[in-house]
This record gives sequence, structure tokens and C-alpha cells, in this order.
Amino acid sequence: MGRNIEYLHDIKTLWDKGLGYAEISRKIIEKYNLNFSVDYFRKEVSRIIRYELADKDIIETNVRLAKQKQRHQDLNRIYNKSFREHARVENAVEEYNHQLVKLLKENQFKTITKDIKIDTKGAMIVHVADTHFNELVDLDCNKYDFEVASKRLQKFAHHVKRYADFYNVNNILVAITGDLMNSDRRLDEKLAMSSNRAKATFLGVHLLKYFIVDIGRNKNVSVACVTGNESRVAQELGWVDIVASDNYDFTIFEMLKLLLPDVEFISGNPNELVIKVAGQNVLMMHGHQLGKMDSTRIAKVISKFSRKNIDINFLICGHLHEACISDFWARSSSLVGANAYSENALNLSSRASQNIYILTEDGRHDIRIDLQDSEFEGYDISLELASYNAKSVSKTRQKQTIFEIII
Repeated sequence: MGRNIEYLHDIKTLWDKGLGYAEISRKIIEKYNLNFSVDYFRKEVSRIIRYELADKDIIETNVRLAKQKQRHQDLNRIYNKSFREHARVENAVEEYNHQLVKLLKENQFKTITKDIKIDTKGAMIVHVADTHFNELVDLDCNKYDFEVASKRLQKFAHHVKRYADFYNVNNILVAITGDLMNSDRRLDEKLAMSSNRAKATFLGVHLLKYFIVDIGRNKNVSVACVTGNESRVAQELGWVDIVASDNYDFTIFEMLKLLLPDVEFISGNPNELVIKVAGQNVLMMHGHQLGKMDSTRIAKVISKFSRKNIDINFLICGHLHEACISDFWARSSSLVGANAYSENALNLSSRASQNIYILTEDGRHDIRIDLQDSEFEGYDISLELASYNAKSVSKTRQKQTIFEIII
């Protein structure tokens, strides 16, 4: 329908005179010789008056009110979803705590004691990353369960002690950068679980306790931990402390504090920690905060601390299950090694390994310890595995005889 300024002006003039939609329609049809019925054209007149000739302030007010209404509706949907998610999480945590208390009552622990002098001239950082204790992997290139994890940790401890003696360092910081447990949000992750989370958490505590005791003989050991993304309890990632600490990594760390009172445990921000080691500020984080971990992203993280007058000398993280060491930052691989996700989704050829960093007056020495193949027997957790009925690769690969041939 062709319209011009006079056409719209006439409609506005007639409307201002107090004429109704039908009368205005008849006059405009007659004046411009339009081929429309009055009933049809009055809808067009109504629309023009309401939307094209109305006061702009009124229009803007209506639009603003409509946006506010929509925003409130959206917020209500978000809040309702949040309440449902929190209810599910609270129920899961309640059941988890019940199982955990039950398991704690059934077990006794030994602690380590030591009387050594603190050497402030040098220190070693033992980087423990992405152990995924409850994951079961059965690939041609990699096998992983609690028994394999135990063997790899014992091999790692052997090299930690060897390099500590070689570099003559007594101070050891065990830096745990998260993902001690595997996620159960995807179906493939649920199918690859060797045990439920409560029992797996307890087994993970056993293994880390043995590891810390092993490397702590005649050494001054401290333990620090940040939480990962896979070990979180909630569905969504959280960045505030109360959400980030709702994490199985945090639970394992707190249990170790109770079981090893002679070891110094360093607590702080569950997302990131800055610890002064041998005079250098070391930033610990899991790594999911760094995206693809390019130099630009890492520089932004370090600059954040610079604005707080904190100079970061070295950043360590995990997350991608692939080792990388540079001058200013280092990423440890994982204890688990390759799994179905890294092989098929990420196309990564990951090997199990962990990093050691030795800080002395002469500088920093970085060492990657390959743990893929371990000749060690592992820590004795046979009773715990039997008690918790944890799955193993060897058990899942055994054929069961269902039918017996009589003749």
C-alpha cells in the first residue's frame, strides 16, 4: 500500500479532531480513491495511529516495560532452574557425606613423623595433575585403574626421591592442580567409572597418602591444592570460592589434612594459589581458566596479579593431559594417560607423566617423569580394592563361563 507524508498527515489531522477509526477510513478511502473496504482499512488506520503516529515517549516507555517484563520472565526461569539444580546437588552431597562417614569409621590411618632442618636455599615442586582415580581405561595404547595408578605413583615417588637427593633439596611442595577424580556428566564417563564417587574418593585418599608418606621420609613436605573442572559436584562451573570448593578435589585435600597432621597443608583460593617457593612466586591453577593456553591468555592472567603488585615468576597447571614446559609456565600431563576422549575427540596421543621443578640458587630445573610403563609393584591397596569392590582392567577383560559343557 503506497503511502506519503500527506497521507499520514491527513490521518493524524482527522485523529486529532476526534474522529474514530471507521470515519477516518471512509474519508481517506474517498480522498485517495483507495480500493479497500472500510472494515479492512480501519485495521490499517488503527495500526498507523498506534505505532507510527503515537508519541515517541509513550512508545519508548512501552518498549522499555516490555523488555523489563521479558527480563523478569527470563530471570524467573533461571532462578527456578537454579533451585532445581541446587536441590539435586544437595541430595547428592548428603548421600556422598553419608557414605564417606561410613567409610571413615571403618578405617584407621597411620601418620608420618619427622625431625629435620628446613633448607631455605632450594626446594622441589612435585606437580600432581589429573589423576582421575575413578577412571577405567582399556585401550590398546593404555590401561588404567587403581592398581595402575598405584604403580605409577610409586614410580613417580622413586624419581622424586632420586632427584631430591641429587639436587640436595629438603623442602618439597606437592602441588596438586586438580581433577583427582573423573567426571560423571557424560554417558561415556559413567560407563568408564571403576567405582562410585564416595568409594573412589576414599581410594584416592589412600593412594595420595601412601605417595606423600613415601616421599616425605627425611624431607620437609608441604601440600597445596587447587580444584579442577572434572571433579566438581555441580553441573555448571563456578568461580566463587563456595562453588569452586564444592569439588571432590577439595574433599580429598581436606581428608589428607586430617590423616597427615605432621604435613603442612597450604589452603587458599580453590581456583588459584600463589605460593612463594625458594624466593619465587609460583602460581598454581588447574588450567581450564586458560582456554587454549596460548601466550596471550597466560600473559593476561599474569598481568592480573601485576595489578595487585604481585610478580608471578612461574605458572603451573594441568587440564589438557599433554605436557609442556617453557621459561615462564609449565603444564603437567596426567597420571591416567590416554583415554577414549583424548584419543577419539581430541586426537591427542597422550602418555602418562608428571613434572618435577627444582628451584635452587642456580635457577630452575624442569624434569618430566614418564610414567606410562611402570616396573614397580605399587602400593599395597589390595584389601581396599576388595573391600570397595572396585573394577579393574584385568577383571573386566576376563571371560566368564556361563554355560558348562557336560558331554
